[in-house]
Amino acid sequence: MPGPLVTGERVTSPAGAFNPTYQRHVAAYRGIAPLLPDGEVLDLGCGVGHSFRELDPRPTFGVDVSAEALAGQERPTEVHDMRALPAAWDGRFASVVAVHSIEHVTAAERAVEATARVLQDDGVAVFVTPNRLTFARPDEIVDPYHEVEYDVEQLRALVAPSFHEVEILGLHGSPRYLEFQAGEKERMDKILGLDPLGIRHRVPRVVLRCAYDTALTITRRRTTPLAAAIDVDDFRLGDDDLDASLDLVAVGRRPRR
Repeated sequence: MPGPLVTGERVTSPAGAFNPTYQRHVAAYRGIAPLLPDGEVLDLGCGVGHSFRELDPRPTFGVDVSAEALAGQERPTEVHDMRALPAAWDGRFASVVAVHSIEHVTAAERAVEATARVLQDDGVAVFVTPNRLTFARPDEIVDPYHEVEYDVEQLRALVAPSFHEVEILGLHGSPRYLEFQAGEKERMDKILGLDPLGIRHRVPRVVLRCAYDTALTITRRRTTPLAAAIDVDDFRLGDDDLDASLDLVAVGRRPRR
């Protein structure tokens, strides 16, 4: 969320080796679309909005903390913190989606509470977030833009206080996506292996973010046949083997008032 427009977090196009992550985001929007009722969708923490048309024909309203990210989007947008949505929006939206955004905020329970507040009584909220067991390292948050990462039960515990019904699904990758991911993790492990004393844990966050952005931007500009071949059909949404999924998808129904 906060930070430069193009970072390791703000994948804006399928160019180069950004393609697998870009397609993963598109697949998340496409996969959750059938779960949503008709009516206006609040796209929470939407970034540059590259996949909101996957929710058509529903009208969408984009919210992000970055005015730069929202600039030029072909839909209504406003700058807001997802934890403090306007009171005037209470009960307005048929659905709310938050794709790869709640992991970027502290006190994420406030974002979930705000989501329930702006939903209609029969509204649906969908939170998509990386599975901490498969994203990088299950015992360490490597991404300096992430405040927290969740496993199945942690995500359920986050959402359940604000919704009467919570369903957890998983976004799974194809063998070739998993091959790409394994290569990314191997490179990450080599880099982290250069810091056996864990000095990175004592470096200011702003420094880590700068280094992270630089490394990812350079790396992902170098396309490979494998990265270029991945498309939206390399992902599927299901309720099986959740611990092995790439992303966890919490579906909240019947918001608590």
